[in-house]
Amino acid sequence: MPGRRFRLLCIASLLSVMLGARVAPAATPEAYDPWPGLVQDIFNNRPMNDGAGVIAIEMPIRAEDAAIVPVTLRAKLSPGDSRRVRTITLVIDQNPAPMAAKFELGPDANVTEISTRVRVNNYTDVHAVAELSDGKLYVTKTYVKASGGCSAPAAKNAHEAKSRLGQMRYRQFVRSGQGPASGARDAQIMIGHPSNSGLQRDQVTLLYIPAFFINELRLWQDESLVLAMEGGISISEDPNIRFTYVSNGAKRFRAEARDTKGHIFEREWKVDDSGI
Repeated sequence: MPGRRFRLLCIASLLSVMLGARVAPAATPEAYDPWPGLVQDIFNNRPMNDGAGVIAIEMPIRAEDAAIVPVTLRAKLSPGDSRRVRTITLVIDQNPAPMAAKFELGPDANVTEISTRVRVNNYTDVHAVAELSDGKLYVTKTYVKASGGCSAPAAKNAHEAKSRLGQMRYRQFVRSGQGPASGARDAQIMIGHPSNSGLQRDQVTLLYIPAFFINELRLWQDESLVLAMEGGISISEDPNIRFTYVSNGAKRFRAEARDTKGHIFEREWKVDDSGI
């Protein structure tokens, strides 16, 4: 199963770091390019096509905080293109577990933009790979200067993090010029979760805190899938995902999240006719 393979890749990458496996210097990615190996490990060495007209990725060149680096993924297919984007995979090449997240886009939701926050551990290329309905992969990349994001201490203490575990908030916004019942909308889902990377240390005992993060998230409008995510250790504390989709006139929005300890978090919200 894809989800199981994703988790195994994360675990294998973490173990290599924890056991002292040799890694390339953070500030000189030119000396070692992990991307060809990642194409083999994550994408089974499938051909990669130029994604300039298909997918865009936006991140700051130099991150203010390596533990919460904003990233936006944007589909660029022209309105007349009969293909659609099925999945977008975010790969942070130099992170201990490079596959940060894989997003599945609902077939009828017309998701065109996804924004979230990630941890960046070293100066690195970041790739976005879109799989289209034609079965082909299209890739684009950017470069980010940041370090230490995966081992940065949690912003919240253990007690506060536990009290917020699984709490979910949902917001939606009507885009200018769109009607209340349908049309393009921006929406945001926020989940209270420590998202421990496995590389952070307890500030008292100095022992490593075990990895503990949201690894599955699914969002629906009524019974129609909008967006699904397989997440890894690179997603920041308290996952926050904003996305653009087209409303089908649904009266409710539903979310289900699972984490690596088997917790299941579910919430449902009524969709306000005003879209707010």
